[in-house]
Amino acid sequence: MKSPNKEQLSDSITLYRGDCLEVMAGLDAGCVDAIITDPPYGIGEDGGKFRGRKGGGHRVLEKMDWDKSSPDKVYFDEMLRVSECQIIWGGNYFSDKLPQSRGWLYWDKLMGGDYSDGELAWTSADGVLRKFTKCNKAHGKRHPTQKPVSLMVWCVKRTPGTVLDPFMGSGTTGVACVKLGRKFIGIEIEQKYFDIACKRISDELKRERFALPLKTRGKQSKLL
Repeated sequence: MKSPNKEQLSDSITLYRGDCLEVMAGLDAGCVDAIITDPPYGIGEDGGKFRGRKGGGHRVLEKMDWDKSSPDKVYFDEMLRVSECQIIWGGNYFSDKLPQSRGWLYWDKLMGGDYSDGELAWTSADGVLRKFTKCNKAHGKRHPTQKPVSLMVWCVKRTPGTVLDPFMGSGTTGVACVKLGRKFIGIEIEQKYFDIACKRISDELKRERFALPLKTRGKQSKLL
């Protein structure tokens, strides 16, 4: 693969289009404060099918075939190497690639029916399990596994400093960082999703330039 493309959306927002393993290989150990990411789980949730009963289900998105398998262990080793703390969604699918942890996060999706009740995130925190509740039935998804911005804001608040998302997808983690005035580095290999992320984050930067300062901006609860 050719060298990753770089987009500098602002002084605090840097995006790369390429293989995150290549980008992380060029980073120093512990150079970012936090990893917050949602890697492929390897369960085929990459678009192209309609799930749910009559009158329900997710909007059908283009089948991209990026969720055939989860990333190799070397990707997780690199994520742990370059960051001080981590929140990795789908951690239950990566039990053979991550250390043991008791500081899990749980997203209660309020879905019901044929859908999973929620999702789990592995974290590097030595703490107790914490829950976030938000219904995931809202429309407007641009990515098959896109998470709510409010969920990612909750995650970002649990970490300090600069955030890196090596599996950026449609850029929700980056949008959350812009809302909170945090530095963000995003990496995405699929051109389609990279373009979506660039636009979503750029639009959020424009909105925030004209928004009143948030009372909660900059506040965080330390993960570790």
